[in-house]
Amino acid sequence: MSTTFDAVPAAGIDLSGSYTFDTAHSRFGFQARHAMVTTVRGHFEDFTGTVTLDEANPTSSSVDITIQVKSITTSQADRDNHLRSSDFFDPETYPTITFRSTTIERVEGEDYKVTGDLTIKGVAKPVTLDLTFTGAAKDNYGNARAGFEGSAVVNRKEWNLVWNVALETGGVLVSDKVKLDFDISLIKNA
Repeated sequence: MSTTFDAVPAAGIDLSGSYTFDTAHSRFGFQARHAMVTTVRGHFEDFTGTVTLDEANPTSSSVDITIQVKSITTSQADRDNHLRSSDFFDPETYPTITFRSTTIERVEGEDYKVTGDLTIKGVAKPVTLDLTFTGAAKDNYGNARAGFEGSAVVNRKEWNLVWNVALETGGVLVSDKVKLDFDISLIKNA
């Protein structure tokens, strides 16, 4: 990622190394338009993964994430159950969503493009995530932490998430474009 990370407080912290997600302080979310008039937001509650940061050679950094599909929530039980059905994610057949980085590129300052394979319903497609390094610190337990936030826009149909209903007034019930959004807190492995 960044070769210096000097734009955000990180004094005395060597950021190179392997990290795991702090799931209590991280979020993998999404947004989609509903009935052409509003945005529905949701997230996944169960995920794991590792991130390797290489300060000297940011292109050698990597990201590996596994999300449990059954953990999807939009805070509305009927909608969540529909998303867990074969109309959408079908977690009985495809229990996980994965992302494996293939390239990491520093764009400018603390901004990065992380490209990798996003696999949903057995279909792997390349996706580029826009990420921003948000800081590093040692917590009150002595753990080195690093934070990132970011987003990407994808077309859900590329992963066979094609269910929809045409609206009487024109348009469709669920937008094809979905915004993915991330707030990531990492803890450095000892």
